[in-house]
Amino acid sequence: MVEIFLRTLPFFAIIGLGYWAGRSRFFSEDATAYLTKFVFYFALSAMLFRFAATLPFAEIFDARLMLGYLLGTVGVYALATLVAFLRGLDIPTAAVEAQCAAIGNVGFLGLPMLALLFGEAAIGPVMLVLTVDLVVFSSLIVILINGGRDGRLTAGTLRLIGLGLLKNPMIVSISAGLIWSALRLPVPSPLSDFLTILGGAATPGALFAIGASLASKSAERVQIAGWLSFCKLTIHPALVAIVLLWLIPVAPFSAAVAIAAAALPVAGNVYMLAAHYGVAPHRASAAILLSTAASILTVPLVIAWVGTP
Repeated sequence: MVEIFLRTLPFFAIIGLGYWAGRSRFFSEDATAYLTKFVFYFALSAMLFRFAATLPFAEIFDARLMLGYLLGTVGVYALATLVAFLRGLDIPTAAVEAQCAAIGNVGFLGLPMLALLFGEAAIGPVMLVLTVDLVVFSSLIVILINGGRDGRLTAGTLRLIGLGLLKNPMIVSISAGLIWSALRLPVPSPLSDFLTILGGAATPGALFAIGASLASKSAERVQIAGWLSFCKLTIHPALVAIVLLWLIPVAPFSAAVAIAAAALPVAGNVYMLAAHYGVAPHRASAAILLSTAASILTVPLVIAWVGTP
């Protein structure tokens, strides 16, 4: 446990450095936004494409893993939604809370950290987890918010979802890489070097951006944020573990990586969606802040539980 904590500590130290830069105004909100854009559209996309294109397609795709992770995530999503309804919340607000409880920071934090802790063999399972989050649940929250407001699912909402998926650089880079891998095309040396250099900026850039963005997050509605953080850091990995270890068993290594990914703190894009639609942005902000702080201890605990890398 201590060894795993020490190995994860540098990742959270970079997040802390970014947080200090944001809080001290050394890094402005505009600077954070542009750094996030660079990581999201360029560095992380280069990393994802290189990994997807150079790994054999058969080694990456695992339908049982995707189904198991999906079922575990649906479980915590449903639990958070039920609790929200029992508190009298409307559908859009319940959807934001459920998104906080189920969607972790897999792209910016999980991919670089788990690849280092578990080795490059973890990249395939992490990309599958990321794909489920982006395709299924990023679409679901848009459907629930718009459907909850309009009382029906419109063609405009479906068009919005489709365009969102097509414009998401993570989905585009993973899909392009998988197609490249499936066609068994070689990656030319200059292209490989380009992707390696550009992708190398993803890890420090993403971690620093997480910290800097947290500096602008508020800690309002702490009680609700605490519940959502507990769902994300504890209940989510527990449900994924139950499914992948007993109900739909997969290879132990893949299960361990997916469970560790499920234990990651709330993703920053949940706040972006909440703020964009004007639905409970403060509780999403607080959940991101609290879950990220608590994950310094909980993530190493979960990784130690599933098996030391």
